[in-house]
Amino acid sequence: MSTGRVRTKKKACSSDQSPDNLPLRSSGRQVKKKAAEAADDDDEASEKKYRKCEKAGCTATCPVCFASAAERCAKNGYTSRWYHLSCGEHFCNECFDHYYRSHKDGYEKYTAWKRIWTSNGKSEPSPKAFMADQQLPYWVQCTKPDCGKWRQLTKEIQLTPQIAKTYRCGMKLNNSTKTEGSDQCSMPEDLRVAEVSDHWWYSMLILPPLLKDSVAAPFLAAYYPDCVGMSPSCTSTNRLPGESNLVKLEHLKSVPNLTVAGMNKYFQPFYQPNECGKALCVRPDVMELDELYEFPEYSRDPTMYLALRNLILALWYTNCKEALTPQKCIHHIIVRGLVRIRCVQEMERILYFMTRKGLINTGILSVSPDQYLLPKEYHNKSVIIVGAGAAGLAAARQLHNFGIKVIILEAKDRIGGRVWDDKTFKGVTVGRGAQIVNGCVNNPMALMCEQLGIKMHKLGEKCDLIQEGGRITDPTIDKRMDFHFNAILDVVSEWRKDKSQHQDVPLGEKIQEIYKAFIQESGIQFSELEEKVLQFHLSNLEYACGSNLSQVSARSWDHNEFFAQFAGDHTLLTVGYSTVIDKLAEGLDIRLNFPVQSIDYSGEEVQVTTADGTVWTTQKVLVTVPLALLQKNAIQFNPPLSEKKIKAINSLGAGIIEKIALQFPYRFWDSKIQGADFFGHVPPNSSQRGLFSVFYDMDPEGKQSILMSVVTGDAVTTIKNLDDKQVLQQCMTVLRELFKEQEVPDPVKFFVTRWSKDPWLQMAYSFVKTGGSGEAYDIIAEDIQGKIFFAGEATNRHFPQTVTGAYLSGVREASKIAAF
Repeated sequence: MSTGRVRTKKKACSSDQSPDNLPLRSSGRQVKKKAAEAADDDDEASEKKYRKCEKAGCTATCPVCFASAAERCAKNGYTSRWYHLSCGEHFCNECFDHYYRSHKDGYEKYTAWKRIWTSNGKSEPSPKAFMADQQLPYWVQCTKPDCGKWRQLTKEIQLTPQIAKTYRCGMKLNNSTKTEGSDQCSMPEDLRVAEVSDHWWYSMLILPPLLKDSVAAPFLAAYYPDCVGMSPSCTSTNRLPGESNLVKLEHLKSVPNLTVAGMNKYFQPFYQPNECGKALCVRPDVMELDELYEFPEYSRDPTMYLALRNLILALWYTNCKEALTPQKCIHHIIVRGLVRIRCVQEMERILYFMTRKGLINTGILSVSPDQYLLPKEYHNKSVIIVGAGAAGLAAARQLHNFGIKVIILEAKDRIGGRVWDDKTFKGVTVGRGAQIVNGCVNNPMALMCEQLGIKMHKLGEKCDLIQEGGRITDPTIDKRMDFHFNAILDVVSEWRKDKSQHQDVPLGEKIQEIYKAFIQESGIQFSELEEKVLQFHLSNLEYACGSNLSQVSARSWDHNEFFAQFAGDHTLLTVGYSTVIDKLAEGLDIRLNFPVQSIDYSGEEVQVTTADGTVWTTQKVLVTVPLALLQKNAIQFNPPLSEKKIKAINSLGAGIIEKIALQFPYRFWDSKIQGADFFGHVPPNSSQRGLFSVFYDMDPEGKQSILMSVVTGDAVTTIKNLDDKQVLQQCMTVLRELFKEQEVPDPVKFFVTRWSKDPWLQMAYSFVKTGGSGEAYDIIAEDIQGKIFFAGEATNRHFPQTVTGAYLSGVREASKIAAF
């Protein structure tokens, strides 16, 4: 065979030609062609020494195989194809075949992984996913303060939180001792590390990072792990053996409140599948709107963001008593490859965002000046807060922890605003203001109680309705009238669907109209007792609104119910809200007896003038005074507030309820009430509706003898001009009627609140007046020129009327102020 034939045959092997198709004798032209082809063969032979990555945009000119799995692994030599995972991470075709081809040694390992991935995950169990999840080496950062270099671990080393937490350059991980020599940190860092920070590097990443053994796994057992940023191959994310996804979801429908062992049952930060309508809950598989606004780069594929956000939330709720710092999060990020470096970098950004928004590092946490929760660029602000109630203190605590200078100016001689506890009763704290937490799941009050080690008393559902004369109302009558009462409110909801604000009417008027129409159309005649029980339920509605129903909007009375509300138990804060308030205030700069008279924001800086003539200069002001004071222009603004804001302020009502608390020599009610937390008073007629309608037992342990009752609706006006002893006399008359079969002793101590007469409060909580709407809360909350901000329960559309709502409004404004 001629030399020409041999060369031609070599060429034919790299083309579609067969050597059998070549002629035995060649013309001169063909000989020249063969000579040229032979020269090409020499060039191709040199090209075969290496091959570029074919991924468009990849900067790796001479890739290296990280897998080294196949006996004939290309390493940094030639392979017929490079598989790209990132710009610094590739594997060769030989290693691909090693795992993917059924006759190869690695095939069994790949198929075993594939089975686990398929049973737990939703994404495709591809060879690239296998390599990223199982074969990429881990990267770890040196924890020596003056080093911080990233090092690649050998492939057989499994990264753990403990290794990540303690790693030093040169550490031998098989026995956790350091190698000889002290200059390991002087070794240069791999050049690929610097590239990871660039935006293009992330855009060239083929697969998003899926964390292994994430702390979030127990919270998210009902989700596909890869949909919430976790690897389906980990034991911590495994579904139960033989359990289908459908079965798992069906099981969870019957147990909607998934809780984690050893954790506060009120901590449920993540929605479970098919669950909705739970306040302060996030979807672990979807980014929220404010997250997308802050991190638009994750809009196409949010996996990395979700993985880190879910991890951070889970870590916070695992230990909410200490500030969560980047250093505490880093060692929990377990993922193979260079992408771990990117995750660590991004985690810091996400952590600061979540801190600023009040999703983590909130509550009564207090940090020292060298441990501020946000970086130095946030510290160059000064803020004055007007009012030391729940909203003002919440904002001040947040801002102080961020590293921002804050001063609180409070008109009264005490902090707390409408939180005011009386601790003079023997063995029991009685709230003159708020004391009940409505819905504890994810409620920040439950979080702060956990931080303080305080237990809340769950209120039972039993509430016997006692008639004057002493008879306990048949529960079937109560249930029947409760049904009719709610049916009336359902008709109101139906009526308002197509009504504008101009078509609004008073809620009391609409209820009366529907009630009369029902009686006429149905022919049903309620008994005298049933009518009285209906009046009791109406008094409860007035309690909820803080007003008689003739002033409340029929269209918008329950406007906040259109948003997710706090679910779960209603509890009595037996130690009083002041325990929380006092802790929030600890270490803050609070100036008592400093009523603010005017706020001038016409210049570059804001000037605040107090009653003693002092002028305070600051960059930003947060106003947290009650709605009633804004309505009465207690503070003069220059320039004046906009007409839009003034209209919103006046479209809400300043609701009033009053309370009476009585301490007795013994618990005369025990035998009749039988352990219930409260009992109801059926009013003898509509004119006495709201006059001591519910009595609360203030000592759940049954040791002390204290009752507390409320005055609501028109009854507030009834007692307004009576002195405290006259109010006490009326209350005792009611109690002696309810317990007529026995002797009711005189109280040894009592108080009556006078919120309406307090010059710096003048109200209990807000409501929407007839012709108003829930939008007013948002308008009042709007800042002015990024200088003047507003907080308080009357600025919280989602959670008005509550201490929780006031607190959250303060957290909200602190976030806005920090971001400006």
